[in-house]
Amino acid sequence: MHTDKWKDYEIIATGGGEKLERWKDVLLLRPDPQAIWDAPFPLSEYKGLNARYIRSSEGGGKWKTLKPFPSEWTVSYGDLTFLVRPMGFKHTGLFPEQAVNWDIMRALTEKRGGRPKVLNLFGYTGGASVALAKSGAQVTHVDAAKNMVERCKSNVRLSGCPSDGLRYIVDDCNKFVAREIKRGNFYDAVLMDPPSYGRGPNGETWKLEDSICSLVEMTVKVLSDRPLFFLINSYTTGLQPTVLENILKIYLPEGKAKAYEVTLPTDDRGIELPCGCSGLWQYE
Repeated sequence: MHTDKWKDYEIIATGGGEKLERWKDVLLLRPDPQAIWDAPFPLSEYKGLNARYIRSSEGGGKWKTLKPFPSEWTVSYGDLTFLVRPMGFKHTGLFPEQAVNWDIMRALTEKRGGRPKVLNLFGYTGGASVALAKSGAQVTHVDAAKNMVERCKSNVRLSGCPSDGLRYIVDDCNKFVAREIKRGNFYDAVLMDPPSYGRGPNGETWKLEDSICSLVEMTVKVLSDRPLFFLINSYTTGLQPTVLENILKIYLPEGKAKAYEVTLPTDDRGIELPCGCSGLWQYE
C-alpha cells in the first residue's frame, strides 16, 4: 500500500543497496537494504546529487556532501509541512512512506468528528502527530529522545496545527503507558512505531520480536469505551504483515484487523520499494 500524493518527495532510482531521492530541490543518495537488485545506472554519478550517506565497515557511517545545499529545509504533503535535515544513521527526520497511514488515520478521525484523544508512542519527529492534530485530534506525543520531541514542535508550528492539539512527553513509552493506566487516563486511538532494536537510559534492551506483544497487551488498557483505531508500524526485516494482524486479533477487543505492506512508488522500472508493514485495528 502506498500514496501517490507526494509532490515534494520522489524516489528517482534504486538498486545496489541504495535509493536516489528528491526531497524538494535536494537530491540525496541513501542506503536501503531492501534494494538488492542492480541499479539502472551508477546512482552516485547522478547529475546534481547533493549528498550521499556512506556506511562504515565498523558500523554507522557519515554524509558526504557533493554539491552545497541547506543544512535543513522544508517539504510539504498536502496541508502538512515538515523540516528535513540529514541526520545520523542515514535519517532525514521524516519517513515519507508513512503518508499513507497519515491519510488513513486522518480520514477515520474526521469521520468520527469532535476532538478524539490519540496516543502516539515512539512518535519521533511527529509526522503522524501533526497529521492527526491537523484533523482535530488531541494528540499525546511520546518519545524518549528530547531532540526528536523538539523537532515535532517545529513541525507542529510549520503545519499550523491548533495550539491545544498536542501534548509532548519525553519519556520511555512502556513506563508512560504503565503510569497512564494507574492514573486512569484513556485514549480513543493509539498508534505506535517501535524500533526494531534499542536500549533504554539504564541499559534496558528492547527487541521488537520479544517485546511487542507485551507492549500491545498493556497499551490496550488505555483505550476508551468507544475506541477509534489501533495502529502498529514495523520496520523489522522479516516480520510479515500477518504477524501484526495476528497480534491485533489476539490482544485487541473484537473488531476489524488488517495488515499490509507499506511501500513507496518509484520512477524506476515500475518498482515499488518495500518500507516495512503496518497493522490496523478498528472497533467499528
